[in-house]
Parts: sequence; C-alpha cells; structure tokens
Amino acid sequence: MKDTVEPMSYETLQPSLYTHLGQTHQMMAQLGLDPALSTLLELRASQINQCEFCVNMHLAHARKVGVSQDKLDQLVVWREAHVFSDAERAALAWTEAMTYLDRGCNFTPLRADLLSHFSDAEVSLITADIGMINLWNRVQRSKY
Repeated sequence: MKDTVEPMSYETLQPSLYTHLGQTHQMMAQLGLDPALSTLLELRASQINQCEFCVNMHLAHARKVGVSQDKLDQLVVWREAHVFSDAERAALAWTEAMTYLDRGCNFTPLRADLLSHFSDAEVSLITADIGMINLWNRVQRSKY
C-alpha cells in the first residue's frame, strides 16, 4: 500500500453528481431553512468531524449571515453557554446525535424537543442539512 497519493478531485471526476449535491443547500434555503441556524449546525458538525476546510468555510458564512461572534466562540461548548436559544440548543443536540450516531442514543426525546420549537417541515429541513454536511465533511476529509 502506498503511503502517499495525490488528492482526489471528486468534483472534477463526477461533475454532474457534485453539482446536484451542491444544489441541495440552495433548495433547503428556498424551502425556508434559516441561514443562521443552518450555518451553526453545519459548523458544529464540521467541528465534530474535524474538517478544517468546512470549519473555515462555515465560520466565514456564519459571519456573513450575521451569527454573533459570541455564538461562534462558544459553539464548541454550546451546552454550557448561555448565548443559544432553546430552539438552537434543540437543533444542536439533534446535530450532535445525527453526527455521532451513537448506537445507544435515544432519538425520540431529542426529536420531541426539536418538534417543540420547529414544525415537521422545518425538522425535515434541519435533518437534511445535517445529513448533507456530514456527507460534505466526509467527502472533503477523504480527498487528502
């Protein structure tokens, strides 16, 4: 087995596939996914997945859509921080559960908490957003 190989350019190898995947985020925004919430969730998943490229990209986007510096600074300790709303906390808990995929996790109370703050349609968008960022983190990390 080789110790070094050139980075992959999946987007070049399968441009139509990656173009379609990229359009998913635009569609979620058009369907009403809040950009500030979305970028917080994407940033948190990217932190967990240790995707440097994605963390930097989502930090820049978060600033662009008006996420406060306090939230960005305290995202990694969101459970202890007082700058997040109850709705954001529910979405962040869902993000972590969907990213770690612990076999012992009981998703039911997490989903119930999420549904106390968001509609069914919003939960569907939030879940899709988390799934997509986890996909992008894995694609980005596997290139190098």
